[in-house]
Amino acid sequence: MEPASGVAELGRWLEAALKSRSGANAVFDILGVLQSDEEDDILSATHTCSRLFGALLERGELFVGHLPEEEAAMSGSGSALQKYKVWMRHRYNSCCSRLSELLGHRSFKVKELALCTLMKFVQLEGAHPLEKSKWEGNYLFPRGLLLSVVEGLIPTEVDSSLLISRFQEYLEHDDVRYHTMQAVVDLVARVTDTHQQQGVPPTFWNNTFTLISAVSLPRQQSDISNFYVKHKEMLKKWKVTQLKEHKHVFEKMWFSFLKHKLPVSLYKKVLVIMHDSILPHMSQPSLMIDFLTNAYDIGGAISLLALHGLFILIHQHNLEYPDFYQKLYSLLDPSVFHVKYRARFFHLADLFLSSSHLPAYLVAAFAKRLCRLSLTAPPEALLMVIPFICNLLRRHPACKALIHRPSAEASGKLQIWLDLRLFCHQPSK
Repeated sequence: MEPASGVAELGRWLEAALKSRSGANAVFDILGVLQSDEEDDILSATHTCSRLFGALLERGELFVGHLPEEEAAMSGSGSALQKYKVWMRHRYNSCCSRLSELLGHRSFKVKELALCTLMKFVQLEGAHPLEKSKWEGNYLFPRGLLLSVVEGLIPTEVDSSLLISRFQEYLEHDDVRYHTMQAVVDLVARVTDTHQQQGVPPTFWNNTFTLISAVSLPRQQSDISNFYVKHKEMLKKWKVTQLKEHKHVFEKMWFSFLKHKLPVSLYKKVLVIMHDSILPHMSQPSLMIDFLTNAYDIGGAISLLALHGLFILIHQHNLEYPDFYQKLYSLLDPSVFHVKYRARFFHLADLFLSSSHLPAYLVAAFAKRLCRLSLTAPPEALLMVIPFICNLLRRHPACKALIHRPSAEASGKLQIWLDLRLFCHQPSK
């Protein structure tokens, strides 16, 4: 189909389908173009479908309620109008299914337009529901349609970070964010069940993290006021209007993700945002202890970041974790001076040892360990290690006996280590 003639043809079909019910068969032609392999044809057909089904939703010309089988409905005794609405509802479902498939298209322009069109339908379906309310004041939202959108955002084989970044503007709406979190919980359970034997592909976990890390909850109840689907009145009994319900689903979403074995690279990404973007929004942050303990066992920078999370739980959420400083001490080995996260390690270690309520023997153990390690440390590492040890001694006066105890034969050993390292690495004149 030539672009110019194709657009004109689609325009005629659209006009025929909207002008009279007798021209409804033109919908088949429009959907046929939507199945094309040509990018321009798909884009034109998507725009046409958006106008067609958007108008039909607003007019109320789609069947409302539990959709019967098409064959049974067409051969039944219903009125011509009833049969038309059932028939057109099936065509609308076919359109949405195809648009969901296009979320995985090779062209980003096609994926983006398919996403925007589906989200337009989400908004229109919310305003003109295709299901009957069970009782007056029942909250209705097109969860099934949004679920297909979220499924397209977190495929198992293809990186979809760019499309997710486009979806982030919709996450600013409280109702979209709430139902997206619920959809993620369902999809993670479904994908992990499907891939029990061969394991879940890392791409799925990366896509899922990209999506859920973009979710940011409001800080207070009064901030929940921005809804994508407009209702005449937002009732307080609806869960979507309550911050505590948003927090509950947020917590459930992260636990459904973190309880599985993730790629090692993701542990670090999760831990980096843990204290700012995850823990403050949880009702029971202490439940993260299992994830943090497992992350510590991985080693390296991930162990350090896991300790940071545990430290926050100890100090801000009254978690009892007696092995904390033992685990921190075990990270002190010669390799700590040669890793790229060395500066972050000493920054966090200084934070962990900053409390004046720590017992002197514990602080002394860290100071002596660091002094022994400094004897073989590279010169540039001493710029962090020596001030770090000195700060420990200033902060905890009871440890000064390590460097000044005249009556003891071993007095001054720590001072000798410090002086020796400073002397050995002074710049030559």
